[in-house]
Amino acid sequence: MIKWFEKMRETKAILMMQRHLATTVSTVEDLERTVKAVVRHNEKESKECIERVISAEKEADSLRRAAMTELAKGELPPADREDLMNLMKCIDMVADWSQESTRVLCATPMEEVPENLKQALVKMVEGVKECAMALRRCINRMAEKPEEALQAADEVERLEEKVDDLFENSRRLIAREERMRVGTAILMNALFEAIEMVADRCEDACDQVRVIVVRR
Repeated sequence: MIKWFEKMRETKAILMMQRHLATTVSTVEDLERTVKAVVRHNEKESKECIERVISAEKEADSLRRAAMTELAKGELPPADREDLMNLMKCIDMVADWSQESTRVLCATPMEEVPENLKQALVKMVEGVKECAMALRRCINRMAEKPEEALQAADEVERLEEKVDDLFENSRRLIAREERMRVGTAILMNALFEAIEMVADRCEDACDQVRVIVVRR
């Protein structure tokens, strides 16, 4: 197992994957900033954050393609190569859903949203950011301290469960809300769902880390 991880560290693909991960986490951080800016009705800041999310998501796609190319021509065995490719795909989905969340957010008339739903949205996106940060710890420790990577994966799972609870609470709030137009309620539900998907994809990535560590 030690030899396998040493070989991993020698590949350019691993360095690219770490850059890919850092870029992906930045999309989640800017998603949180976007939500908070929109809730505060700070249009200038929200536009700047959205632009950063879009830019980071494009960069993440580029890094994923470059890392995939590097893996394809590398010396790792096919099974190892496939495991790492699957991990990068999971990481990439975190960035994809972060961008999708900002798209739905832009379409939602936040001035029509009650304060209790806004605060639920803020709590949920804060929880998602915690998931992304734990994911980064998990993957960064995978090669050098796999036992710590597994512990971090467990932390991601616990955080994702908290996000699930917040998501269910948000649905109950929407169901009880009588002041919003139906269209706004539908968009808010879609927004909560998109943000919840970010946490789900973080959990998927950590499950793939478990696969990689346990197989070796």
